[in-house]
Amino acid sequence: MSIETVLAPTEQRHPGTEGIDTLDTLDLLRVINDEDARVATAVRAVLPVLSRLVDAAVDAVRAGGTVHYVGAGTSGRLAVLDAAELRPTFNTPPGLVVAHHAGGAEAIVRAVEDVEDDAGQGRADLDAVGARDVVVGLTASGRTPYVGGALRLAGERGAVTALVTSNPGSVLAPLADHLLVLDTGPEVVTGSTRLKAGTAQKMVLNAFSTAVMVRLGHTWSNLMVDVVATNAKLRGRVVRILREATGASEETARRALEQSGGELKPALVALLAEVEPARARAALNAGNGSVTRALGALPRPIVTNM
Repeated sequence: MSIETVLAPTEQRHPGTEGIDTLDTLDLLRVINDEDARVATAVRAVLPVLSRLVDAAVDAVRAGGTVHYVGAGTSGRLAVLDAAELRPTFNTPPGLVVAHHAGGAEAIVRAVEDVEDDAGQGRADLDAVGARDVVVGLTASGRTPYVGGALRLAGERGAVTALVTSNPGSVLAPLADHLLVLDTGPEVVTGSTRLKAGTAQKMVLNAFSTAVMVRLGHTWSNLMVDVVATNAKLRGRVVRILREATGASEETARRALEQSGGELKPALVALLAEVEPARARAALNAGNGSVTRALGALPRPIVTNM
């Protein structure tokens, strides 16, 4: 069994939390919350790099590529969560954003020994990666071999690579075209990167995937116009979104959805442009699914003053 000493800020003892086991519950929670308050600032500092990564991912997807997340432990679980939520939220096609977690599905719910140290498995899990793809590695410590193996393979294949870490001295940094170092510092509980480091990674993934989806036309204004209505709550949300976007009555919104096969986007374009659903769908197809481009290609409705 190999042993390695990890040199990273997340592994250092926090001088301000050494007495947390003697605090009452409210004071303990305040200490944790005070540290959490640093996370947004750490994320803001990497936004210029993140914006370039978003643009690279948008270009890759438009060219037929795939976005891959790679991580182990908390990082891998957060990656799985972000990828899984994109389809119901934005109706992304299967395989557009894929999460690779060291140890596979079993390791999502329990720790599996040594899987994060297997660089060869990282390469094997990313074997389908090509030059049109983007690979985002997530590792708070900045040294996870599984992530390193994946990033090395991605670089060899000509894919765009990125690393999200809380270690400015990460040994994997040279493998990344886009390096996002989150200055979250020592954890409240030493080495427990499910805390600030994990929260920072979650915020980065939220911002990254949401920005990519917005740039790809999966929203109109700030509305989720590609949401998949898979339950009663979401079916109600679809009607509400359509009413908010168009000012239509509930009856009109429901009828437009019915005429559009239950799909929100063509119903939205049909109501706003006052065209038949078939014409709305054709405009959407021509505009790569963008409501804004579809509306721009259709004649404006004639408004009369009564």
